[in-house]
Amino acid sequence: MPATVQSFVAQGAQMFFVLAIAPAVTGITRKVKARLMRRRGPSIFQPYRDLLKLVRKESVLAPNATWFFRSAPYMIFAFTWVAAALVPTLASGLMFNWAADVVALVALIGAARALLALAAMDAGTAFGGIGSSREMMIASLAEPASLLVALTIAFAAGTTRLPEVAQFLISQPIEIRVSFALAFVALVIVAMAENARIPVDNPATHLELTMVHEAMVLEYSGRHLAMIEAAGHLKLTLYISLIICLFMPFGMAPFDGSAAAWAIGIGTYLAKLVLAAVALGVWEVSIAKMRVFRMSEFLGGAFIFAFLAILLEFLSREVQR
Repeated sequence: MPATVQSFVAQGAQMFFVLAIAPAVTGITRKVKARLMRRRGPSIFQPYRDLLKLVRKESVLAPNATWFFRSAPYMIFAFTWVAAALVPTLASGLMFNWAADVVALVALIGAARALLALAAMDAGTAFGGIGSSREMMIASLAEPASLLVALTIAFAAGTTRLPEVAQFLISQPIEIRVSFALAFVALVIVAMAENARIPVDNPATHLELTMVHEAMVLEYSGRHLAMIEAAGHLKLTLYISLIICLFMPFGMAPFDGSAAAWAIGIGTYLAKLVLAAVALGVWEVSIAKMRVFRMSEFLGGAFIFAFLAILLEFLSREVQR
């Protein structure tokens, strides 16, 4: 098989693998939370059943909703899927790795978020406006921290392209770098905020005074809601994959590697996903949701960690010179 065709097939396999595994990550987190609360909980495959059920249902639209309200779920899903597919997960050196840039990923995620906020306001409901305003407030605090983390990695690896960053970290000796540790904490905080997880938001709540993401999707139903839910599953997998790629990239196979190398890459990636999903479930059971006016303090901590990370990385490079 020619190298170009092989790289294209490998890229497509990674793209659809991420799409197929994303709902299971959410299912594992829900199962862990239920078991820690001494409940049986739903199956880890319940998110798949929920998506199938929503696709089969009829979509009910608000009377004053425009074409944008109907089109936004598909655009949100497309942007999120593209971002998740670009992050190197199973293998490196794929066809579209040139586009796997951290800054581009932040832009894609920001575009999907803006579309959801605009669609929520398009219906003209009070809940949509409240959720959109809170989402934009969270985004204004989370995105600067994300960019600082990207700059920290760029200082260390000399590039913002994820495949090259992963190869740089794999080639380096195992050591504890304070700048990377701070960047890791900052990115984890941003990931929880971007995915509407506890303590920033509770994905299982429908209380008017506390919900953020659920307030924006309250008017959606049927296949439109299925697209948004699928995008949410993909977004969680995207951030876990991004953390893995930036801080724990070991185990990835070259795109032209043997079947054994690909098996190791798939197994390693799945193990990391399961561990991250379990850790998220344990974390959400161990902490309560914070009040809305305290989100700025929580995300401000992420910005401080990211700023200290880039400062330490810059100083370390200056000392080495």
